[in-house]
Amino acid sequence: MASQCPTKLPGRRPRQRSRLGCRNCKLRKLKCDESRPHCKRCSSFGVLCNFQANIPDLQPIAAGTGRLLAVTSAVWTADKSTSYQLNAKCQDFVTRYLRDSLISCTPDDPNMIHVNRKLFELAFAYPCLMHASLAVALTYDRYLNGSLGCRRSLEECYHWSQGTALLNRRLCGPIEGKDKDPIWGTAAALALLSFASPDACTPEESWPLKSSNDSPLGWLSMTNGKMALWHIVNPLRPDSLFHVMAGTFAQMNSPLPERGIGGIPPALAAVCLLDDSSTAKNNPYFHAAHAVGQILDLPDDQVTTGTL
Repeated sequence: MASQCPTKLPGRRPRQRSRLGCRNCKLRKLKCDESRPHCKRCSSFGVLCNFQANIPDLQPIAAGTGRLLAVTSAVWTADKSTSYQLNAKCQDFVTRYLRDSLISCTPDDPNMIHVNRKLFELAFAYPCLMHASLAVALTYDRYLNGSLGCRRSLEECYHWSQGTALLNRRLCGPIEGKDKDPIWGTAAALALLSFASPDACTPEESWPLKSSNDSPLGWLSMTNGKMALWHIVNPLRPDSLFHVMAGTFAQMNSPLPERGIGGIPPALAAVCLLDDSSTAKNNPYFHAAHAVGQILDLPDDQVTTGTL
């Protein structure tokens, strides 16, 4: 009698992968063609083929150069609701501008070194601070290289927008004590961006040489908005990382003259229509001009910030 057992069908043969292929293809579960020094799979995917042990896995190749991009591992900034993976350029800028430059530019100021190091650490736990800091780094790099002139790059606009949106989200919810310093750091970075990125390429196109009727003074509004946070986050509270700068804040908030142009550069006084009879009541530029006059005499290595 013939067996009624069903005939066992042959299973699907598993895809064979080369045992001698590169590690990238093995990680991606692909058959490597084993062509050296670069297999076709890696070349089409845009990564450096890693037959050799000294080449990292899935290492991107800079377009058109064949150079390695500085990505050896994934770097993230993340909190409970948001995460962002830093690409090669972001990692480079974070290291070059946010870690090294900010600390090396104030070698004789231990307070600023302390603040910058702490903000650098917090940026990886607060995406709003990371995005705002990257926007500042990109803006600074643009001014150093001058490749785009006064025009903001798409990357600047992206990180600026993300930093603003994420900060707004933070402010819409309850603010815990540990969140206050990152919030203040983000607000300070956004205020700096507003001041450093005017919609003008020449002094003649900027306020006050040009009427502000065409567009609002965004940088002034942002600065006022930042100072509105002062009483909420209180950067001078004892447990704040900014507490070490209490002396600097006191210096910046020292009383300004009530009359005259003493200490104001003559050219600035002329532009602002200031003279010996000027006061804050009869000239809107009085306090700002005196504040600028004070900081112009400071050495470059004395970094200050305050409620200007």
